[in-house]
Amino acid sequence: VQEPEEKKIALELLETEQAYVSRLHLLDQIFYTEFMKEAKNGKTVPEEVVKMIFSNISSIYQFHAKFFLPELQKRMEDWSCNPRIGDVIQKLAPFLKMYSEYVKNFNKAMELITVWSEKSPPFQELIADIQKRKVCANLTLQHHMLEPVQRIPRYELLLKDYVRKLPPESPDRDDAEKALEMIFRVAKHSNAAVAEMEQLQNLWSVYQRLGLEDDIVDPSNELIKEGPIQKISTRNNSTSEKYLFLFNNMLLYCVPRFIQVGAEFQVHLRINVDSMKVRELNDTQFPHTFLVSGEQRTLELQAR
Repeated sequence: VQEPEEKKIALELLETEQAYVSRLHLLDQIFYTEFMKEAKNGKTVPEEVVKMIFSNISSIYQFHAKFFLPELQKRMEDWSCNPRIGDVIQKLAPFLKMYSEYVKNFNKAMELITVWSEKSPPFQELIADIQKRKVCANLTLQHHMLEPVQRIPRYELLLKDYVRKLPPESPDRDDAEKALEMIFRVAKHSNAAVAEMEQLQNLWSVYQRLGLEDDIVDPSNELIKEGPIQKISTRNNSTSEKYLFLFNNMLLYCVPRFIQVGAEFQVHLRINVDSMKVRELNDTQFPHTFLVSGEQRTLELQAR
């Protein structure tokens, strides 16, 4: 007898969950536990660093190993008399919010592994030692750590497929659709965490390029556009190279610095977007020119 399509997908969910739990076990019970043990002996890196690398992986592991996987296994064993998984996934969904903390921390964790591997040879040796074990399947710690980041999108795809293949009269239809809606919301939640993290990293890199001790790294700031611009000097009819950063709330008018170290640009003027006026000019000598005026002064600029 051909297995129904929806059962195949439910089984795939179970199989990938089993593999996922062993991956989490590796991260939490082996890597994290052994790193902590060595850190406590003062041999590799500070305990704080280990905690920062692994974020809340222990909670994620406990949840999947002790709760979600056993529930799913029970379901698949009873499939013949109770063909449904929608309700179990609904119970899973609220707990997936734990992932946004892990996901937000992911890039920082990767950076810490790199930095401390260079700083502490014993730390690097410990990683290499664990990676040689059979359980690591020739993959790096970083590779294993990516798995939780990819798990929610995987649930979403499997469940979408499951709902699509369910017969209209299936007893699981309502629950499965509701579960999909919940997972979808959580995935958005986790993607928003990633987007927010990327935006802050962008702000941070701009901040460093400008050498500012300033309020640019404010999560509500958003970099919209940046690029070189020519400043027209009306006195002697010449242009000089400048650089603009446009944020949602301000325009920074900068001068490139030609030194090798430190900031790339020096901010000469900040114009608040609220009080900024922009007007196009029809200048035959300098095409593509426009005036930008703020409260303090007006600039005549030429675009490419």
